[in-house]
Amino acid sequence: MAFKAPRIQVVDDVLMANELEQVFGPDLGASVISSLDGERAKFEARQIVTGFVVGEHNDAVVIDVGYKSEGIVPREEFVAEETSPGSKVQVMIVEIMPNGEMLLSKRQADLEIGWNQVLGNNKEGDKVKGKVLRKIKGGLLVDIGVPVFLPASQVDLRRAPDVGEYIGQIVEAEIIKIDAERKNIVVSRRKVLEEERKKNRENLVKELHVGDLREGQVKNITDFGAFIDLGGLDGLLHITDMSWGRVNHPSEVVQLGMKIEVVVLDYDAERNRISLGLKQKTRNPWEDIGDRYPMQSAHDGEVVNLMTYGAFVRLEPGIEGLVHVSEMSWTKQVTHPSEVVKPGDKVRVMILEINHDKQEISLGMKQAERNPWDNIKDKFPVGQKIKGTIRNVTN
Repeated sequence: MAFKAPRIQVVDDVLMANELEQVFGPDLGASVISSLDGERAKFEARQIVTGFVVGEHNDAVVIDVGYKSEGIVPREEFVAEETSPGSKVQVMIVEIMPNGEMLLSKRQADLEIGWNQVLGNNKEGDKVKGKVLRKIKGGLLVDIGVPVFLPASQVDLRRAPDVGEYIGQIVEAEIIKIDAERKNIVVSRRKVLEEERKKNRENLVKELHVGDLREGQVKNITDFGAFIDLGGLDGLLHITDMSWGRVNHPSEVVQLGMKIEVVVLDYDAERNRISLGLKQKTRNPWEDIGDRYPMQSAHDGEVVNLMTYGAFVRLEPGIEGLVHVSEMSWTKQVTHPSEVVKPGDKVRVMILEINHDKQEISLGMKQAERNPWDNIKDKFPVGQKIKGTIRNVTN
């Protein structure tokens, strides 16, 4: 049966004290203090408690957690719909002030609850998904329910030039280290990608054949070619197999990250080496070269490169020929092609010779013009007196 105190007649402080003592006994003060201490003992710092939103005051949300006084939480820790009066909320006790005022934190409670859930449901080696929040020193911060660390070296198969590009993306990673005491988790996206790559490689090897058309992505560019990721295996696209025409550097044809379709030229299963081709997707312009460029026929071309021994002239994409210095002029003694032409010049040339095996064409510039020596006798008959300028003196 519940205790029912008799009605107290209050006259003055002394009388009130006497009446209280008559009702509750001589240990009233100790009882009250003990009761308050017992209530305080139920609430302590770092404890997570459940409360209800009472209202808002200035920049704080007032929470009733069942303590003798209400607690406050910074307004910034809530979203709008969470602060309506009567809303149930879990908060952490940050501090109980000497005057009984209680400082609370919803953010710290959410973080603690999140950590307990993550640590309780996951172990090292498990895969998790999360959103990349921001870039920090040495890597990225990823939210998987709690913020975890993704080192820059573990973001991709190759170290990313700028890991900031991943901010806002949802990534899958493997937990590689858990420090429960410090509440620290390190994850690796690279391990997940390596595992996927291994599975793809096994499937790719089974179905890879010479002559296949495969789509890949340019992963690396060197002076001699580009490495293409076929989805588990990397193949080399050599610079000589990029185009039927002249390529001075692979970057003229491909760029990092570019999606590209290539032809499988060769596959060495023992060494896991794949040779790829791009120009092989199109017709070889040398196949009917003789029909398009008959011997002694004249054509227009463009000077594309100069060497000490002559100039290379492009007749069409993929078809170039050499004009030797001795074939540049009927009247000049050319020691270097730059004396006659420069890259970009349009010139008229004649087909002198075609080597189908070596895919080489010999061209002549002077042959495309009239030979001044053909009518030299008519122009300068023997016995005729002429005037001229001395150009050179020899022994």
